[in-house]
Amino acid sequence: MTLPAYDGAPAPVRIPKIEQDDRVLGPFTARQAAWLTAVLVLLWAGWQLARLWLPGVVYLACAAPLAALGTVAALTSRDGLHLDQWLLAALRHTRAPQRLAPAPDRPRDYPDWVDPRWTRQVGPEPAPLLLPADDLDETGVLRLGKDGVCALAVCGTVNFALRTGPEQQALVGAFARWLNAATGPVQILATARPIDLSGHVAVLRERAGGLPHPALEDAALAHADFLDHLADARDLLQRRVVLAVREPGRATAAADRAVSRAQDAARALAAADLAVRPLDARQTAAVLAAGLDPNASPAGGGHNAPATTFGGAP
Repeated sequence: MTLPAYDGAPAPVRIPKIEQDDRVLGPFTARQAAWLTAVLVLLWAGWQLARLWLPGVVYLACAAPLAALGTVAALTSRDGLHLDQWLLAALRHTRAPQRLAPAPDRPRDYPDWVDPRWTRQVGPEPAPLLLPADDLDETGVLRLGKDGVCALAVCGTVNFALRTGPEQQALVGAFARWLNAATGPVQILATARPIDLSGHVAVLRERAGGLPHPALEDAALAHADFLDHLADARDLLQRRVVLAVREPGRATAAADRAVSRAQDAARALAAADLAVRPLDARQTAAVLAAGLDPNASPAGGGHNAPATTFGGAP
């Protein structure tokens, strides 16, 4: 990909809608054309059946709301979904259990001494919580059952606003080359969670007395006071960017391809000054645990290890 000549001014870039369906009939996509055709066929069939005993004006008054509803369903979308898909998802959500809990293979029976009236008062039992991940192998690849496999990598960030115009063009070009070279689906997940600096402050104050010069000790204590003030005055967040590389299939070859693509992403994004590090099994488990419970303290340092190296600063 060749970048145009750059004169120092910001270059406007139009981001294409890569997820937009192709238009096959005028301004309509194949799905919209099928919807409108079905509505017209139903209205025409209804008129053929009703014209023997209904005046045309009466049928038109009855058919107009149905035609408007079908047109709205065909042409309207929300949250990236067509209206019929969105309504179907909403219906499934309302009918799905609203309380989920980890459960064994078979439900447990209540003890004999529990009054059945008590169980009816608390409402229906929670449904089993079925997570999409079936297993996590030693290489850090998530097994997603029929959905294939997934490998995670922690990605750093760059301060784009502080770069000059040519540098911004170079960063965008490197990132675009990685996107164009992608051979499968990749999800970029950006998260933020509160960060607690009390541990760092305690370590600073504990080790300040052992520094070889009083000026260094004063500087360490002043920095600890600054961190204390910063934590009290601001809501500090730890930001993390995670790449999720997906591959279809359950075989070992699919897991190997996912790991290889994560490593290729690390090499390709290095040209954009982005440090990418594929996660092992321990770090992947820590990232998943943090996603399920963002306020929990990381255990064993696995969750903090990649974050400290790649964009873990508040």
